[in-house]
Amino acid sequence: MNLSWHLYLMALLYLLAGINHFRKPGMYIKIIPPVFKNPKLLNYLSGAAEIILSLLLVFPFTSPYAAWGIILLLVAVFPANLYMFQNKKAGFGLPKWILFVRLPLQIVLMYWAYLYTF
Repeated sequence: MNLSWHLYLMALLYLLAGINHFRKPGMYIKIIPPVFKNPKLLNYLSGAAEIILSLLLVFPFTSPYAAWGIILLLVAVFPANLYMFQNKKAGFGLPKWILFVRLPLQIVLMYWAYLYTF
């Protein structure tokens, strides 16, 4: 099976998500747990990482490294997803079940990226 269009779809999704960190920073800052200092900086760093990794995904010689980077990024941002589930204000009023489903969805996204690590 040729997975190239899946790779481009993943790259596009991370590119758009990364850009959104700069367009609507308040949305992302709101979900960063208070234990992490300087949420504004963390938001911009994670957005920049998503943009850079998305661009690196489309080149065959860098896509395995970018895929590993995405896996690490997903691990790094997991506390924000957990915080959204635990904190009503950070959850944007979404139903609890949706916030719960987002947690294992991170594993699915990691697996999707893993497909491009070799």
